[in-house]
Amino acid sequence: MHLFYAPDIETIHELPTEEAQHCIRVLRQTEGDELFITDGKGSFYRALISMITSKRCFVEIQEKNPQPPLFKAHLHIALAPTKNMSRVEWMVEKSTEIGISEISFLRCRFSERKEIKIERIEKIVVSAMKQSLKAEKPILNAMQKFATFIQQPFEGQKFIAHCYEGEKPLLKDIIQPEQDALLLVGPEGDFSEEEVAQAVANGYVAVSLGKARLRTETAGLVGCHILNLANQN
Repeated sequence: MHLFYAPDIETIHELPTEEAQHCIRVLRQTEGDELFITDGKGSFYRALISMITSKRCFVEIQEKNPQPPLFKAHLHIALAPTKNMSRVEWMVEKSTEIGISEISFLRCRFSERKEIKIERIEKIVVSAMKQSLKAEKPILNAMQKFATFIQQPFEGQKFIAHCYEGEKPLLKDIIQPEQDALLLVGPEGDFSEEEVAQAVANGYVAVSLGKARLRTETAGLVGCHILNLANQN
């Protein structure tokens, strides 16, 4: 099944330009054909193509199917992207497939990358959402300074995963199901000790993701999976 993404489909009965081109030129759909659409906000739609022009595809909604949430809380991963963006893109794609509510990017002291192109990552998120047949698109946030990010309010559990010595509980052992959760994952050089201290001072709990030493994108994905499994509906 081909799934199309149209965030405003309930009020604007037309596919966005890129989706319309894929529908018309690649899939060769014609007037009267049935389409399946998601608004990325929790609903699927069954629609018929009502009119096609050279660049536009209009539809008539036949049925709206709101979907129950995949998990019981708002799950948020904030990660310092690696120098090699393909690894971050892989992590974002797989996190979307597994199921995550929100993804943010951090600029830390030891960050190798100081900026990202959020538009490209947005396209990866949309593609992964459609391929995994999800009705909800994760929120994607532009890069922020670590110190700014940790001071923002978050009503829920807040964790920071780091590799420094010391007693740290496993994330899987302390996460509380059905409560919103936010996990910070550092760059390849880890968070600085000062950043860890700042996070703890702002209510974050230091945790371990396990005994294995993980690369940044792997740690992000492992953290996503732990959060997701603890909150499965």
